[in-house]
Amino acid sequence: MKLENKNILLGVTGGIAAYKSPGICSLLRKNNANIKVVMTKAATEFVTPLTFETMSSNLVYTEMFTKNRHTAEVEHIELAKWADIIVIAPASANTIAKISNGIADNLLTSIMLASRSPVIIVPSMNTYMLNNEATRKNLEILRNRGYIILGTAHDLLACMDIGDGKMLEPSEIVDEIDTALYKKDLEGKKVVVTAGPTVEPLDPVRYITNRSSGKTGYEIAKEAKKRGADVTLISGPTSIKPPKVDKMIKIKTTEELKNVVLENFDNCDILIQPAAPADFKPLDYSEEKIKKSKDENLKIEFTKNPDVAKLVGEKKTHQFTVGFAAESQNEIENATKKLESKNLDMIVLNNIKSETTGFASDDNIVTIISKDGKVENLPIMKKSEIAEKLIDKIIERI
Repeated sequence: MKLENKNILLGVTGGIAAYKSPGICSLLRKNNANIKVVMTKAATEFVTPLTFETMSSNLVYTEMFTKNRHTAEVEHIELAKWADIIVIAPASANTIAKISNGIADNLLTSIMLASRSPVIIVPSMNTYMLNNEATRKNLEILRNRGYIILGTAHDLLACMDIGDGKMLEPSEIVDEIDTALYKKDLEGKKVVVTAGPTVEPLDPVRYITNRSSGKTGYEIAKEAKKRGADVTLISGPTSIKPPKVDKMIKIKTTEELKNVVLENFDNCDILIQPAAPADFKPLDYSEEKIKKSKDENLKIEFTKNPDVAKLVGEKKTHQFTVGFAAESQNEIENATKKLESKNLDMIVLNNIKSETTGFASDDNIVTIISKDGKVENLPIMKKSEIAEKLIDKIIERI
């Protein structure tokens, strides 16, 4: 995340979801951000200022006119100047209405009139209030002004209504803050990322596959999206939550992967291929479940799958293509051969024999090899950090 030393002003308004807001402070602190909290009077009915002072390690602002001030600063102006980003979570219908109409009758709404930084609005309210025409219009006004308006979750609400209106979780909100503060150095670029394994069916209930979790591909797609790219994620079966991307296409077999990649390749600028397609598939698919037989051994004949990376290498024109190599011996030599034979611009090598990294792990150790022969060994790091490093390297070369 890019939150270190960023100045984040958190506005908290009156609503039951205010109980989640200290969690936002906690996550921001863990990422070494600076936080100042401004609460409306109604917000203090739900959570005490002391809670936020403890979580943020800063004084909490609750009054437009602070008594016994020892400074000549005009707080609503100075706080607006200080902030790299303003986040209002929860944002009540009342505060949203005030901001959209330019009303400045408390400290938070006065700061909003003086703001000069990006603003994220995180709505939280009863589903009927959210869907009221007035609220919808107010949100649209703010969206047209360039504010980032987050969605809400559909759930059982505190008032026992079921519907939209539940505030997003702190981790989701912090992720949106991080995205807003990212340098958009891939803006205007179309990036296609493949991820996860492919599966090749033997019969209606069995298939062959591999241990790829899809984590690396998902982190790369997430990183590219944060940097402003238009991202298409092509994913085999995984059990992890998909990142926010512009388009996600789910596939199962290597043949499906090939078709979808080729369909999206011509219009992309960058293709990154951490997916682990099966090299072989059963020669014959059984329409019926294969039964046990008296023979101790079951013989299955396999045939080669299409080499997707090689096919796009033959087809490429302007695209920057990145491949991945999972090797267990002669790693650099074998990865370099793949880079050349598949006309790649870069290849990411990892040793599959490692017991602590690789498949299903959150960490990995990789080597990045470029077409110009440059070899860079990265130390053990989280796959999210590898995604960041890889995108950096791609940007250097394009």
